[in-house]
Amino acid sequence: MPPSVEGHSGRTELRPDCSRCFGLCCVAPAFSVSADFALDKPAGRPCPNLAPDHRCAIHPSLRAQGFPGCAAYDCFGAGQRIAQATFGGRDWRSAPGTARQMFAAFGVMRQLHELLWYLTEAEALTGAEALPGAELLAPRLAEAREATETMASGDAARLVALDLDAHRRGVNETLVAVSVVVRGARGGLGPDRRGALLMGADLRRQDLRNASLRGALLVGANLQGLDLGAADLTGADLRGADLRGAGLGACLFVTQSQIDSARGDTRTRIPAGCQRPTHWD
Repeated sequence: MPPSVEGHSGRTELRPDCSRCFGLCCVAPAFSVSADFALDKPAGRPCPNLAPDHRCAIHPSLRAQGFPGCAAYDCFGAGQRIAQATFGGRDWRSAPGTARQMFAAFGVMRQLHELLWYLTEAEALTGAEALPGAELLAPRLAEAREATETMASGDAARLVALDLDAHRRGVNETLVAVSVVVRGARGGLGPDRRGALLMGADLRRQDLRNASLRGALLVGANLQGLDLGAADLTGADLRGADLRGAGLGACLFVTQSQIDSARGDTRTRIPAGCQRPTHWD
């Protein structure tokens, strides 16, 4: 029986639990030598640092050994769901015939769980405050979450056959509507910088409070001391962004992986649902 909607809509099941996974993030994706990875690895080939017990042999020193991309990666709980629910505890080493389909299904599940995470956050945002228009968004969010959960509950063959583009577009429309309502109620809408190319930009003098920074490329950008207010950071690329002293505490849709990939310090204010990375210290 597939996991219940209630079980997988909660925040706990949308967090990675490597002890229940088969190291899928260390096998399924491909990565290339870069600032994030110290070596090339094709899709479907185990990373040389993956131990026989499906654990990373260098996990405590990933950043020091040139793998900050691995340290910041978040599967949103897709790994353990594929391992324990979709494939019933069969792992790709003991049942090699499952490998190709398992790796493909993991990529799809990761996208679905990311959408579930955003929808859960959106429900929390609209339910925690008396926002004008929020009552109209509640049924849209519930419908989107149920549809996403139904997709995620399918077997491997159905997962691999899914066309997620249309579904993602529909979910994103609802999430944008939530963003507009919440930011509007928290002081008005800021500048629209969706998809902006801001790599390495010095943004310290810009007013980005309550801005839409959805999908913005902020790699290496300087946001030191900047108060972002209730800015929407959905999908923004914060790798190497300088967040020292910046205020992100009220920002919308901030993931742990975004925080982990950036640079910050003890003065950086982060959302309540995120943990301060140890490498910031």
